[in-house]
Amino acid sequence: MLWPFNHFRKPLVTPRGTIEAIYGMIVTQAREPIFYRDLGVPDTVNGRFDLLLLHLWLLLRRLRTVQSATELSQALFDRFCEDMDDNLREMGIGDQTVPKRMRAFGEAFYGRVQAYDQAIEAGGEALAAAICKNILNGTGLDQARLLAAYARASEADLGRTGEAALLAASFTFPPALREDLTP
Repeated sequence: MLWPFNHFRKPLVTPRGTIEAIYGMIVTQAREPIFYRDLGVPDTVNGRFDLLLLHLWLLLRRLRTVQSATELSQALFDRFCEDMDDNLREMGIGDQTVPKRMRAFGEAFYGRVQAYDQAIEAGGEALAAAICKNILNGTGLDQARLLAAYARASEADLGRTGEAALLAASFTFPPALREDLTP
């Protein structure tokens, strides 16, 4: 049925399948065993959440430079929120507690985005320090340096990816450990 005011609503430009494909790529990359096995990311709910946020931040940071990607960025963030809500409910968190936890997730997301943006702009050890604090629980600075090098390499790779490829989910994240990654 067509609702009488549907014509006032802006149509969704980004197909749901594209959002799912891109979000799936983010989740898949964040679940790579090498991050947990070799780079010291705690294989816990919090560790996985923080690594997911890092990858989401990397992609959203790149999408900020694409003029027609505002809607895609919002759709990816919305998908992330949906995923977090679903995961909380699967873990048995009650309906009354979910909004509080979602608020905490939002605060964590925005806090980390701000910290990572400031750190990557500052250069040097700042990104490693932010990653060490937020992902590695304040320990493992050498591993944080490797993760920071990975994040910078990912940002560079995404920066070289054309806008059409980004918008069509036709890109990949780099391997977590590459020989050319040096802290």
